[in-house]
Amino acid sequence: MKIRSLFAGSILLLSVSSLSWAGIFDKDVELTSLPPKVQEAINQHAQGGKIDSIEQEKSDGKLVYEVEVKQADGKEFEFKVDENGTLISMDKD
Repeated sequence: MKIRSLFAGSILLLSVSSLSWAGIFDKDVELTSLPPKVQEAINQHAQGGKIDSIEQEKSDGKLVYEVEVKQADGKEFEFKVDENGTLISMDKD
């Protein structure tokens, strides 16, 4: 019984620690530092909103940029583009 409890506790600890490390290698970047294709894609998908932040992260060995945008009406949304400027996901509330 002790071994089972110890095993379950270890699994829980590993799960929690992996979540806390999930974004550790993300870094904030400036739009002007990105390749032209990526800049164009970000500006297009921002739809005239104010770009609040851009985070560079690795996903399956490729660079991905997560962009947070605030629209004039106060609504916020985010999207991701890859290193070629291709839209990967869009999350509007």
